[in-house]
Amino acid sequence: MPLQYEKRDGVAYITLDNPAKANILDKKMSDDISAAWIDLWEDRSIRCAILTGAGERHFCGGHNLQPRPDLTADDREYLRTNRIYWPLAGTVHGQKTGVDGRMGDHYPRVWKPVIAAVNGWAAGAGLYILLSSTDIRIASAEHARFKFALLTQGWLGNGPGAALLAKQLRYSDAMKILLTDEPFDAAEALRIGLVNEVVPHAQLMERAEKMARHICTLPPVAVRMMKEYVVRFGDLPTDQSWHIQNLINHLLIQTTMDGEEGRAAFNQKRPPNFTGTLRKRGAPWPELSPEDAERLDEAYRSGEF
Repeated sequence: MPLQYEKRDGVAYITLDNPAKANILDKKMSDDISAAWIDLWEDRSIRCAILTGAGERHFCGGHNLQPRPDLTADDREYLRTNRIYWPLAGTVHGQKTGVDGRMGDHYPRVWKPVIAAVNGWAAGAGLYILLSSTDIRIASAEHARFKFALLTQGWLGNGPGAALLAKQLRYSDAMKILLTDEPFDAAEALRIGLVNEVVPHAQLMERAEKMARHICTLPPVAVRMMKEYVVRFGDLPTDQSWHIQNLINHLLIQTTMDGEEGRAAFNQKRPPNFTGTLRKRGAPWPELSPEDAERLDEAYRSGEF
């Protein structure tokens, strides 16, 4: 199988497993990883995912660029032009939508944390998938390498890599990567903020799992809403983004039990047990007496509640 997909104690493990071919995203791998994204999103017991590659040489070496043998150069040119104007229904620029209707089947944003354990080369689509689908990135000190890998081929690529790189890094660092197309190592990736940590290769999965296990102890609905909030609304002006944050926060408090569990655990000096349990809609507030209305209005204006 070109992709290994396991689930253990709330963590999904996605391993690109075709090291003989650089763990590339060929048709089979792309279909399999799309199915994995869908499953981990729909499985409520999964709270976090770890994405890595098999072996010590490649995380993901990019797309399979070999065309079908029965297509001529003219055929391919026609189909690529056709895709610009007439992409198939249910696709994003010709890629199936999968779990995310905006970003295609294997570049999705899944509203659960995804940790990348970068075990080797992340080039082309391998770099894109880090930028689009992972939130926390840990790199192997010995083996992780990175390359945009397209400008030197004379094109910008069909994936979202350039736009995501420019959003996630400083302008000067992003442009150096894009305009020189030179490879760089884990230390440079850490310096520019592409990855969070660099660890010895032998400790790579151990570190990723430790972080995943910590995330599994946090309130699952709030975690997933935090990710969606940042991705969807983080680029808004601060006042607008803050307003949405407040609406989401009140929604969480009113419709899940984790807020109450967090406060109770704090007051009782015990570890919280966050389950993401949804709260049933209750009865309306009773009509306030004039005395209660005045008392609560004074407390509201004081801010001490």
